[in-house]
Amino acid sequence: MVAPVDDLLATMRIEDTRYTRLVAAAPWGIAFPARDVARLVLVTGAPCWLTGPAEPRRVADGDCLLVRAGVGFALRDEHDRPLVDCDDLRGRVEVGGDGPRTEVASARFTFDAVAARTLFALLPPLVRLDLGAGEGALLRATFDLLARETRADGLGAGFVAARLSDVLFVQALRACCADVGSGTIGWLAALRDPRLAAAIRALHADLDHPWTVESLARAAGMSRSAFAAAFREKTGDTPLGYLTTWRTYRAKVLLRDTALSVQEIAVRVGYQTGTALTRAFLRREGIAPGQWRARYRRPRAVV
Repeated sequence: MVAPVDDLLATMRIEDTRYTRLVAAAPWGIAFPARDVARLVLVTGAPCWLTGPAEPRRVADGDCLLVRAGVGFALRDEHDRPLVDCDDLRGRVEVGGDGPRTEVASARFTFDAVAARTLFALLPPLVRLDLGAGEGALLRATFDLLARETRADGLGAGFVAARLSDVLFVQALRACCADVGSGTIGWLAALRDPRLAAAIRALHADLDHPWTVESLARAAGMSRSAFAAAFREKTGDTPLGYLTTWRTYRAKVLLRDTALSVQEIAVRVGYQTGTALTRAFLRREGIAPGQWRARYRRPRAVV
């Protein structure tokens, strides 16, 4: 069965990736502005300070940070250092002075509008990922391979780096699923509960099934009331609200990428009629499916 992350990755598009490797010698400071990009940052060498989105914290050798879109932060060797904008830097860049050295490997990712809102609802503002074992160890191996590619600058190095950056993000999501804390609210927290995870995976494997709270509770092996309460506590949403979110997302993908009618799309995502889909879509998006398609549909390639 599929999980939300698998469902999302199967239909989303990473529109642009950029990898930068910074060699920073004290004194130094690098800003990562709050833009519509997710970021993945690996710090090695001398420790540094992270400011934003929460209280300042020490970042040690080997720390890896996954930061969702719209969240700004900065890294400095010491507080109050002047900052340079990371997005103004490309490739391998040396910044700072002649003090202790810190290497900052930074990958940024831009997503299509359909995937972005659903994706970033999944992620906490900032997650520290453990690269010591499991999915984290695979992520570290890809970072190491990227560093070798950029250092060698061989034939097709830019192309290889871009593809590896895509892989980095998928591996980071996997590691995030494994590392998220128990206090987190959202899909990640729900997937850590085996009973809720069973219901969520069943839902994503058969989205057009006429799901009810009762049938989802059976998939979880729980009573209806216990399931509904646990689901709300973990995800911050009701089971049927969650189902509507994903049906709307899948409808958007089909509206954007296919010529299927609203009626055909409705059946594929679990509504009996186009009218039923339109009502649900209007409540969620504020516009009808046809209007949404006119606004967001991708132009067809000219053959």
